[in-house]
Formats: sequence, structure tokens, C-alpha cells
Amino acid sequence: MLVETIGRARPAAGNFELYSWYFFRVSGVLLVFLALGHLLTMHIVNNVDVIDYRFVAARWDNPFWRSYDWFLLLLAVLHGSNGVRIVVDDYVHTRGWRVLAQSALYTFTAIFILVGTIAVLTFQPVAQVR
Repeated sequence: MLVETIGRARPAAGNFELYSWYFFRVSGVLLVFLALGHLLTMHIVNNVDVIDYRFVAARWDNPFWRSYDWFLLLLAVLHGSNGVRIVVDDYVHTRGWRVLAQSALYTFTAIFILVGTIAVLTFQPVAQVR
């Protein structure tokens, strides 16, 4: 009996594509919960009128929230770049263009992760003058 599948087939075991395939699924599920938690915290529990610099400074004074936001950033960037990598593999057929596209993708991914990590780790609240 032949069973039809929808979407991409599961890759063969033992290579990068298999781990990428698993990461895509696990990170997607984690991102749903992290994004819903972010939405709940930032838009439902707290009114958007109270979210300002002081709110973020007070929130990031707690290591849990810094870790939460960094993990959300990391998973979102890696999940998105993995999806773009798959699109490039599927639709860019010329080897030179594929290398260029993937190099740009990996460069931008590294930059976004680096800048986000620097922002989360080095944030120091400054006294507001009003």
C-alpha cells in the first residue's frame, strides 16, 4: 500500500538534513509556546500603554526574562534562516548563485544573533530624567 505524504519527505538518517528536519519541528513547537508567552506577557497581562523603557529595564533586571527573550530571539532567527536555507536549496539551481545566497543567509543570521545577543547581555538601565 502506497501512502502519500504532504510537504517534504523526511530526510535519510545520519546527515545534516535529518538534524535540520528535527530542529525545524522542535523549534517550531517551542516558538509557539515562547511567542504565546511573550504575547500574553506584553499585550494581555500588561497594557501596551505601560510598556516603555522603564518596563523593559525592570523586566530585564530579572535573569529569567533576559534568558527568555534571548532564547526567543535565537530560536526565531535560527528557525527562519533554516526555512530560507531550504527555500534556497529548492529554488536556486545554479551552484554559484546558491553559494552566494547561502553565504549571505549565514552572514545575516550570524549578524542578527550577534547583535541580539550583545543587546540582551550588555543592556544596562540608565536613569531616566523627566
